[in-house]
Amino acid sequence: MRELEIHDAGALAAGTDLTQARAAVVGARPGGADHEAHRARILAFLDEHPDALHRSCRTGHLTGSAAVIDPSTRRALLLLHAKVGRWLQPGGHADGDANLANVALREATEETGIHDLRVVTPAVDLDVHVFHDRRRRDPDHLHLDVRHLVVAPAATVVRINDESEAARWVGVDELSDPDLALDAGTVRMVRAALAALDELS
Repeated sequence: MRELEIHDAGALAAGTDLTQARAAVVGARPGGADHEAHRARILAFLDEHPDALHRSCRTGHLTGSAAVIDPSTRRALLLLHAKVGRWLQPGGHADGDANLANVALREATEETGIHDLRVVTPAVDLDVHVFHDRRRRDPDHLHLDVRHLVVAPAATVVRINDESEAARWVGVDELSDPDLALDAGTVRMVRAALAALDELS
């Protein structure tokens, strides 16, 4: 398994070659059966869709997500996303950037307003899910999500943007809170991020 590396903002260069994104999927940390099934599904999708880095690929496209963790409290930051009306991690479209760790860090910074975030490579989780816009501005499509641990500074202040309605720091004992209604993939991602954080310590 590839050794974990932590990167400051600006240390990762954007790329445009789909082979770089494929390498990130191949190199993601190993996981359980569902995680590995998502890896196989993403790789198969990339074989069939050379434009998967772009939203113009209407069937689906690559996204980068961030499991933002405050190491001092071991709590994960979740956002109540306006488009889907659910508690999820920060993240968004690759929009042509094949460096999915860079995408995860960029999206986390934009959506949380937290400065001095650091991203860890390789990815800790992989997920394929249907994106459903409850406002019906976008048709349903697949998000092929490559998820990274992103480390937050201690006692940081969150300033969400208009993509979210609320933010909440969540401990591992709160992952089953019915008020959050987290899907299995989000829970798996947070647990994988915490395991990676333990290895960095």
